[in-house]
Amino acid sequence: MTDVEQFLARPLTAPVGQPLRVAVYSRLAEGIRSGVFSLGSALPRETELGVSLGVSRTVVREALMLLEEDGLILTRRGIGRFVAEDLPTVGLEELRPLETALAEGGEDVGVRQLEFVVQPTTDYVSGHLGLDDAANTWFRESVIERAGEPIAILQEHLPAGRYLSDANPQIAAVLEEATGDPTSLMTALAARGAVFGAGVCEITVNVVGRTRGVLLGLKPGDPVLILTQTVSSGGVPVYLAKCIVSGKAGVLSVVQTAQ
Repeated sequence: MTDVEQFLARPLTAPVGQPLRVAVYSRLAEGIRSGVFSLGSALPRETELGVSLGVSRTVVREALMLLEEDGLILTRRGIGRFVAEDLPTVGLEELRPLETALAEGGEDVGVRQLEFVVQPTTDYVSGHLGLDDAANTWFRESVIERAGEPIAILQEHLPAGRYLSDANPQIAAVLEEATGDPTSLMTALAARGAVFGAGVCEITVNVVGRTRGVLLGLKPGDPVLILTQTVSSGGVPVYLAKCIVSGKAGVLSVVQTAQ
């Protein structure tokens, strides 16, 4: 069995509410970006992909159209579909976990948890998640490391108790288990079937301060980039992340396309 055949043979799972074409798109995009499908190589035919993934040819065709729109593949008439020679850069404009955006040049990053507690909400959290003053929230603080070097602090907030179970019972059921993963909570929850919808990422600049500076190996007055990400599920905001990014993280991209 070739690497491509083994990759396609993995069971295809689609979280509740996610169209199959999106699941097929995600699987093929993963294969392209991870190098299973090498740059410039021919993709299997639609029928072959459908059989390997257990979906209809129509679903495969819709997924391939999405891949072509995103510049990951191209069609050569009368020949077939091929992986692009150069893959487009993915930046902050795409909804994804913040530790993924900090993975420079494909280098793996790790998330080391420092704290995971329930605490009363604050004006800052309530304003982003639409909670009332009586709410409690889950708070998780972690350090994001690349090659063993701290490059960012990640602070994540989710509603607690009935505020979360009413908004999203699926996330509420797996949240505490997900905290054991060496990833952001967004990554860990998505791996357990959570479906996230629209998100907003706000970008500001500040100084790191003394306490955070110790964690990042910076002086208190050193500048940092602050990314604040609010993500909804089922149209309800359920996840808030504040990422304090050191200059050691390198370049963060925002991809722009012509209208």
